[in-house]
Amino acid sequence: MSTTPPSLLESMRQIGALLQTGDLRNAHDRLQAIVAEHPDSAEALRLLGGLRLGFGDAEDAETLLRRALTLDPNWAPTLATLGELLLNTGRDDEAEPLLRRAATKLPQAALRLARHCNDRQRPAEALALLAPLCTTGLVDAEVATQHVAALAALGRADEAVQFYRGVAETAPDNPALAHALAIALAASGQHAAAESHIARALAHGQPTASACFTLARSLIALGEFARAETALREGLWLEPRQVEAHDHLARLVWMRSGDLAQSTATLDEAMCRFPHDEPLLAAKAAILQGAGDARGAWACLAEPAARTQASPALLVRAGLAALEFDPAGARALAERALQRPPTAAARNLLAAALLGTGDAQQALVHCEALLADAPDDQYLIALQTTAWRLLGDARHEAYCDYAQLVKRYRLQTPEGWPDLAAFLADLKRSLERLHDPHGHPLLFQSLRHGTETTEDLARHDDPAIRALFKAFDAPIRDYLEHIGHGDDPLRRRNRDNYRFNGSWSVRLRSAGFHANHVHPRGWISSACYIDLPDGIAEAETTDGCLAFGEPGIVTAPPLHAQHVVRPATGMLVLFPSYIWHGTVPFRGDRARLTVAFDAVPGLSA
Repeated sequence: MSTTPPSLLESMRQIGALLQTGDLRNAHDRLQAIVAEHPDSAEALRLLGGLRLGFGDAEDAETLLRRALTLDPNWAPTLATLGELLLNTGRDDEAEPLLRRAATKLPQAALRLARHCNDRQRPAEALALLAPLCTTGLVDAEVATQHVAALAALGRADEAVQFYRGVAETAPDNPALAHALAIALAASGQHAAAESHIARALAHGQPTASACFTLARSLIALGEFARAETALREGLWLEPRQVEAHDHLARLVWMRSGDLAQSTATLDEAMCRFPHDEPLLAAKAAILQGAGDARGAWACLAEPAARTQASPALLVRAGLAALEFDPAGARALAERALQRPPTAAARNLLAAALLGTGDAQQALVHCEALLADAPDDQYLIALQTTAWRLLGDARHEAYCDYAQLVKRYRLQTPEGWPDLAAFLADLKRSLERLHDPHGHPLLFQSLRHGTETTEDLARHDDPAIRALFKAFDAPIRDYLEHIGHGDDPLRRRNRDNYRFNGSWSVRLRSAGFHANHVHPRGWISSACYIDLPDGIAEAETTDGCLAFGEPGIVTAPPLHAQHVVRPATGMLVLFPSYIWHGTVPFRGDRARLTVAFDAVPGLSA
């Protein structure tokens, strides 16, 4: 049995010290010398591969990690590092077995694979990976976030609250457990309770960027925007490279100011400190595009995207900006990204760009391949049906049979109100309290010239809002019976039950409209009309109408709306989430006030 030479042990101890102090470059150079002298040291190869990966050299990192794995096929840290590299380059089929093997020994590997499963809408698999960690007490904010997300996706958010409440009660002063309970409460819509528990966590422990972010999200849902902004700034002071926190801060500042320079000021400061940080750069571009400045987003990324070593993720982000005005440029970027190991994001971009450059047949090939892995992704289904329409394929008419699949309902008067008009008047007052009269449209949303609420209305405790969602039940159940069962993406998910998966209110001002879009994580989408400008319901034009069929992306040739629904107060419209839909601009003194929700399949009836 071979033993490790004492000199190698001492060298590796020194490497560990360098890594702990953050001296990565010196650690890299020392490891390179160690590997040259001891080419059979699996751990030295693994550490060097990890550093090369951190420096952006994924190709060389993979070579080193595979050498390490050959020397020691069961060393969990190597399995985990190589698995994550493969996952990040889109080679899921190779990555998942490695991470599953590592997950039995390394909690971080189980967490990484669970996050991947949640992202791929496979919550049951994520739950199976995380359950052992939770039952053994290995709970931190990241584990709790993924565990709660998996339970919520399975319609079991209340179970998550019950579990974490029990865990937190075993150690009332443990900030990590209070944080975990806050995450569960927020996922179930109990944001006031979530705020209380995360405040307790912050009071009993050292502030963390993660805890600040959790607090901010609940404060946003509660409409406490100034306090949320403070929490986000505190978190970013602790961790200036936290992309999601920068994203939320930009959204808040934009709502208040409508000024892009103000909205990205903190992000710009971070980019000055970390000028080569691609995620920060991509976040800046996404915010610009989310505010409607796709050309500005492209300008932000054009130079780094032109570099030979640009990562696939950066190329895709640049391509998403170009997609709005230059499909050929987006196609070229997607094809470059796919020269590396292919990712779903790059193929998704390529499919959309191909529709914009007139190659619907090839777009369809990519759509079908992507849908094999994500059959419920409503955006992919929308791209597929768009390709069919461009090709004259009869399947488009079957999937987008507006006469059958877009259905209108007149709301019934809820109990406690004398008639529908009285109920809608009370509901209007309740909803308008949630809209900022001086606010700007949310970033990354399809509406223009209006405001949108930030909390999940289906969980709101206002009596009129609660009554509205109770009134939605009968129409939704009728719609499920109407569509029936079948093999297509809408009917095959019909379990004769549903649950709400996001709900909001939109208040459009004169000249306001919704750009054409779909709801990627939905199943059945909706529009319910609470109050309308004078004359819209009787107008002979399509102003203010709900229009279906016009894609929200560039196509060649251009495609136009195929079906229009004229709104009326008290009317609910239900339709598949994959159907392109938008609102025609209107003029009027009064706002156009609506409520919308997405429904997804519930537990079996």
